Amino acid sequence: MALVSMTGFARQEGTLDQFSWVYEVKSVNGKNLDIRSRLPHGHEALEVEIKKLAAQYFRRGNFQLNLQLSRENGQTALAVNEEALETIIKIAQPIQKRLGDRPIAVETLLGLRGVLEMAEPQESDEAKQARHDALIESIKAVFSQLADMRLAEGARMETVIVEQVNMIEALTIAARDCPDRQPEAIKARFKENIEKLLETSDQLDPDRLHAEAILIATRADVQEELDRLFAHVEAARELIQSDDAVGRKFDFLAQEFNREANTLCSKASSQELSRIGLELKTTIDQLREQVQNIE
Repeated sequence: MALVSMTGFARQEGTLDQFSWVYEVKSVNGKNLDIRSRLPHGHEALEVEIKKLAAQYFRRGNFQLNLQLSRENGQTALAVNEEALETIIKIAQPIQKRLGDRPIAVETLLGLRGVLEMAEPQESDEAKQARHDALIESIKAVFSQLADMRLAEGARMETVIVEQVNMIEALTIAARDCPDRQPEAIKARFKENIEKLLETSDQLDPDRLHAEAILIATRADVQEELDRLFAHVEAARELIQSDDAVGRKFDFLAQEFNREANTLCSKASSQELSRIGLELKTTIDQLREQVQNIE
């Protein structure tokens, strides 16, 4: 199974009878599966279905879904708001009596705000259910499209990540085979440090000599760090081939890579080993940027 990116965008249009709609959904990286929807008034019930369907297609990511729904022209009509009209008449009756029972013009009543409203035609329950079902099918289509886009982006990321893991392995091999780690080189550095100690004092302090020897030996021994780096490389390759959502595991592994590279740099007793360690850190940082976007 290829790696899956958490970044993507999809758009899906649909129509049914006099209705038309457009779904747009975009996703970015996130720790969990978080769906935020903007839905037209009267269609809030879709949100529950959206979350259920999203869990079938995706495992992680922050999603923003927007639904725009429109109705063809000519499908709305004017209607009297009976409640508003009755309220106005009750208020107007006492005033009308004070004015000598002068009649109230109908056009005056209808011209008052709130009396006339734009009303949608009445729909049968069957028509509403049919539109609901069509909107659900469009949600499935837009999620499927988004899943394909995230998979394609993940495939491109996988190529980059494989190259980065290979580079980490190559640099680890270079550190392992670095001439400065050979016994002869270590002895030479030890001799050089001893000569510097002798230059500063006519008498050689045995305790200081012993401490210096331990320090050199400790700094020269990076085998444990190298072994862990090689193990992390193998773990990374296993994650790339895994069928599970590996983003969190890969992010943790990148932190482990970085920890070993930091230790290698701190122990480096030569310019060449320091250079390799710094190049390792750079490559690991680039790897971590990539894996943070993996599902």
